Amino acid sequence: MIDQRWQLPDLNRVPGRVVSLIPSMTASLIDLGLGSALVGITDYCQVSGSTADGIRRVGGPKDARLADILDLSPDLVIANPEENARPLVEQLNQAGVPVWLTFPKTVRESMDDLWALAKIFHSKNAALALRILEDSLQLAHLAPSDTPPMHYFCPIWQGEEPDGRLWWMTFNADTYCHDLLRICGGENVFAARQRRHPLAANWDGMVAEETRTRDLRYPVVVEDDIHAAQPEVILLPNEPFVFGEDHQRMFQSVFADTPAVKNGRVFQVDGRLITWHGTWLGKSLAELPRLLAE
Repeated sequence: MIDQRWQLPDLNRVPGRVVSLIPSMTASLIDLGLGSALVGITDYCQVSGSTADGIRRVGGPKDARLADILDLSPDLVIANPEENARPLVEQLNQAGVPVWLTFPKTVRESMDDLWALAKIFHSKNAALALRILEDSLQLAHLAPSDTPPMHYFCPIWQGEEPDGRLWWMTFNADTYCHDLLRICGGENVFAARQRRHPLAANWDGMVAEETRTRDLRYPVVVEDDIHAAQPEVILLPNEPFVFGEDHQRMFQSVFADTPAVKNGRVFQVDGRLITWHGTWLGKSLAELPRLLAE
């Protein structure tokens, strides 16, 4: 885990060879008309048609291949501490490759990253697209203030202990996901919860380890926690964990006492709408408020 954003490197020219190790930033480059600079992407980045011509896949975000990246002689590598391995980022830096480590925890920080892209590429078209996206964001902020936010629960992972006990990972207030859903009209029922280590410390009363190096922004909750929180909406994204129809039916059964189930508000959601920072914000602002509306 790398716990900081690295400032965008000083570049003496517009980058003509970019490796993106973040699927959401790959999509953003393409959406902003900057996809022609891409020479390397991860196996999970989504490109198609002529855009994919000449672009090399360099492995997954967690196991991207250093040799393949260096062989591409990139002018810039775009990475993220949550998605990419620290040793890879440090090795690229040691090799003299300019690395931009983006780490937006808010929608505003994500927009600032997009504006930085438009600036380094000197792209007027990208700037125009971002002004339109800024207008959409401003409209979302101007939503009626007298409408109470909907209390939601949004798991991003599910696990099971040997005794059959289920647990779910979610996110707290110090995350992009939380800030996005806040803007869209949601109130995170676990906004103040922090992750405890080891895993069992989240439910068995075990004393949590003292740590300053681990990420505490993704708490783990169990069935009793969710019953007590009484969410009005439950959002089940299909990434990074694939919550499908079976999971939806399970939630409707196990949490039948919650307002979310009683009012038929357990929704399967495209996970990119919640977790992908960048230009996917436009799609998020169009879809998520509807799911969180009264």
